[in-house]
Amino acid sequence: MRKPSKCAGSENKREMKTEILQPTEESVRTCARYIGRGGVVAFPTETVYGLGADAFMPDAVREIFRIKGRPNDNPLIVHVFSPEQIEDVAQDISPLARKLMQSFMPGALTLVLKKKKGVPDCVTAGLPTVGVRMPSNPVCRKFLRACARPICAPSANTSTKPSPTTAMHVWNDLNGKIPYVLDGGSCEIGLESTILDVSSDVPKLLRQGGIPKEELERVCGMSVPVQAGGTVALCPGMKYKHYAPKADVLFSAYYASMVATIAKRYDMLVLQGKNPVILCLHANAEKYGARHIFDMGENYDSYAGKLFACLRQADDEKFDTVIAEGVSSDGIGAAIINRLVKSSGGKII
Repeated sequence: MRKPSKCAGSENKREMKTEILQPTEESVRTCARYIGRGGVVAFPTETVYGLGADAFMPDAVREIFRIKGRPNDNPLIVHVFSPEQIEDVAQDISPLARKLMQSFMPGALTLVLKKKKGVPDCVTAGLPTVGVRMPSNPVCRKFLRACARPICAPSANTSTKPSPTTAMHVWNDLNGKIPYVLDGGSCEIGLESTILDVSSDVPKLLRQGGIPKEELERVCGMSVPVQAGGTVALCPGMKYKHYAPKADVLFSAYYASMVATIAKRYDMLVLQGKNPVILCLHANAEKYGARHIFDMGENYDSYAGKLFACLRQADDEKFDTVIAEGVSSDGIGAAIINRLVKSSGGKII
């Protein structure tokens, strides 16, 4: 393992031109070389875009926090290309953890494991554990392979804003703060990874995400409890406000008369001089008549994939209130509910 080097900090700390690079072999090498010099770049995954640095370069890691405006007690996830790289950052990996790796990696699962001594505290917010995942996005995998190092990364957005699911979302937030955004198109899943703590004997679900709880329980062969939030952020997304546009966000509980309740609230907001928009599944779109809507597609997977992009679109189109249809907690619905709770501050109608 090479010694940490100084970050290319002077380049990062002054205003710079941010380029969106198409994922050619040369562009991938350019981003990897910049990472190797202690720099920070944005890259795609199947969940959301990440803002990455070499996990063993503390100066570069701290630059991530500065660029995002992220609290430094909020741990980062380490992204790896191969199972062998997991061994570089984690130890005492249990048989259950290895079974989960075989089942869900590459993919949208982050495992929280006991960290190795050499992992900088700024990556893990001083915790004795480290979150690790192996993305499946092809462009991301080329990038991680070219870096040949574990890359720590949060979402590539300004802290508290909706996570970015396109390269342009990243550019809109971080233009002038990083040199490169590696473009991998729209993210396939559109919500962050599921985070499962397997650092002790009993697995605990820390964050709902791209892998549903039911699938984890099938592989684990047991019920997986959901860890409540607390004063210490055990993983990204547990402690601080997240995923919030400028617009006020409300969402409906999931029940039979949901559409009527949303329509009534929309009309009330219009009478108050507000400019609302409704996030709804395609099957319900016509029920809202002439009211402003964003069609979230045919199913929950589509809803999840469009959620962050539509929260950003609401701001772009000057809507001041977003009313989101509720969903059931089955499958990825649980992750959609989690993100709506976070983005709305728990404002449920």
